[in-house]
Amino acid sequence: MINRTLKFGLFFIILVLLQVLLFNNIQFSGYINPYIYIMFILLLPVEIPGWLLLIISFFTGLTIDFFSGSPGMHTSATVVAGFVRPYILRVISPRDGYEPGGNPSMFAYGVRWFLIYTIVIVVVHHTALFYLEVFRFTDFFRTLLRVLLSSLFSITFILLLEYIRKWK
Repeated sequence: MINRTLKFGLFFIILVLLQVLLFNNIQFSGYINPYIYIMFILLLPVEIPGWLLLIISFFTGLTIDFFSGSPGMHTSATVVAGFVRPYILRVISPRDGYEPGGNPSMFAYGVRWFLIYTIVIVVVHHTALFYLEVFRFTDFFRTLLRVLLSSLFSITFILLLEYIRKWK
């Protein structure tokens, strides 16, 4: 239990550092902003209680907001992603169900399952984040393009990091 908590704590620190020091500096003409810190919420255990998932989501987003200087946007978007996560896991559950004590990962449930899971959560997160950032519908299609392009890049980096994480 303590080993697992330390592993998640270290993973959280690595993702936050990668996000703040590297990925926050990647911007292509304002349309592509990869956010890989959401991977922390993606890889939490399946059986985590809903209240704890929301608290972890809140503090994850708050940490990114603190370092990014964005007042509550990442916190709100990450809580939304944490809120929909149990429903998504229920909808796309494998035929045999989830392994007790298992984490959602590419190698535990397959690439196709993990890709669907990641796409849905990342698109929900990015939609909430970018529409909260703009907070108007006059730039609806421009913001939608930002959501789609940033989601594509975020998903690509998350899949790459997941592959590297399991490869080591």
